[in-house]
Amino acid sequence: MTLRGRFRHWLENRLPRRDSWQLTQRNLYILPTRAGWGFALTLLVMLLASINYQLNLGYALTFLLAGAALVSMHQTHGNLRRLVLHLRPPQPVFAGEPATLEIVIDNPGHERHGVGLGLYGSALTALRDGARGLAHCDVPALGSSIARLQMTAPRRGRHALPTLRIETHFPLGLFRAWSVWRPAAELLVYPAPEQPAPPLPAGEPAGEGALPVPAHAGGGEFDGVRPWRRGDTLRQVVWKKVAHSGALVSRDMRGSASRALVLDWQRCGSGGAATGLATSDPEARLSRLAAWVLAAEHQGLPYALRLPGRELPRAAGDAQRRSALQALALWQPGPAGGGPHPGEAGR
Repeated sequence: MTLRGRFRHWLENRLPRRDSWQLTQRNLYILPTRAGWGFALTLLVMLLASINYQLNLGYALTFLLAGAALVSMHQTHGNLRRLVLHLRPPQPVFAGEPATLEIVIDNPGHERHGVGLGLYGSALTALRDGARGLAHCDVPALGSSIARLQMTAPRRGRHALPTLRIETHFPLGLFRAWSVWRPAAELLVYPAPEQPAPPLPAGEPAGEGALPVPAHAGGGEFDGVRPWRRGDTLRQVVWKKVAHSGALVSRDMRGSASRALVLDWQRCGSGGAATGLATSDPEARLSRLAAWVLAAEHQGLPYALRLPGRELPRAAGDAQRRSALQALALWQPGPAGGGPHPGEAGR
């Protein structure tokens, strides 16, 4: 690791993890930019020339420009001082998809210009961010603004958010003021659904009181239809028949109440629907199960999820989809070949 990399690593580790970050003199840094160093060298040459040729106007111009640079340094530092950053909780995404981080910048003072937010140091190489540059915004006086950053997590699981930096070069670009922020929030990444997704597996015999599912859950036609009733969800409406007849009709699932849809880990690696799936690859199984969860949710079917070491009871709706995808994202192999993620124990 280079000296610069060691310094960044030391700086990141000494910072506390917080979802709110107030910029003060204790955590704001400022140094000249390349343009600033070039400007300082120009002033030095002008001063030497004025001394050598005894140019009074040269003295005046040199000290005037030096005074402007000092005022610029003060304004650059003040452009960030007292700002408060708040991170909104990031929404879960699928592996390989960009996740959007929304940072609210609150301004208790005068208007701020050219405030930039981006990933800091090692975060640029640890994660494939969608835009390596800075997201710039202006913050109104006594108001707030929102900056959005994108990052991509290639693997499923729960990931700590990367270290962020906020900086500005306003007003003249001669100085760079910045601060480093480590958010405490985490990003939940679901397994990437298998593409193309295979048909849903056939239902299993359901016990008394089990929720019914269609016998042709694999994507074929449903057993029948009935007139739409109050309480039917939009996913139960058979839109193809609505387009032809103009009357609202819903899926009739009474004829298949004896079978229940179970998304089983063991059934991912064998059998017709699993042709071509590597049975020894747990990530491929999780991707297939994720695709089946989305397919069942799209069709409005109640389903159960069965993983080694964990099982979700049969249910339907957005809550079931989130619970199933979270279980797939956090599942880790256990000593006996499968088990829940350590963070899920006891939940």
